[in-house]
Amino acid sequence: MFDFENLTVYQKAKTYNKEIHKFIVKSELNRTIKDQLRRASCSIMLNIAEGAGRFTNPDKRNFYVIARGSVFECVAIFDLLKETEGLSDQTHSTFYKHLEELSKMLFSMIQNLTKK
Repeated sequence: MFDFENLTVYQKAKTYNKEIHKFIVKSELNRTIKDQLRRASCSIMLNIAEGAGRFTNPDKRNFYVIARGSVFECVAIFDLLKETEGLSDQTHSTFYKHLEELSKMLFSMIQNLTKK
């Protein structure tokens, strides 16, 4: 087993990705939005894994910052979907809560790696 697989934030990102996959498969969104959401969601998980494999704190931090940026990108996509595609408040809220939790966890990891 690789170390990143034991990280709670990685496990939560993986769960989020599974939920996104289900959402995309059953939705009738345009191809561009589906692709961007899929890529941004996957980027969260992949950057957590890649960051965990780095040896220095600045390198780790950089990948966690990128992962958090992808969280923000997903939030923006869901904001747009709520306004333009009539995404239900419940669906929006469910994904928003997942993303908010991931953001907080990544922020904490980034802060801990920034401390001297």
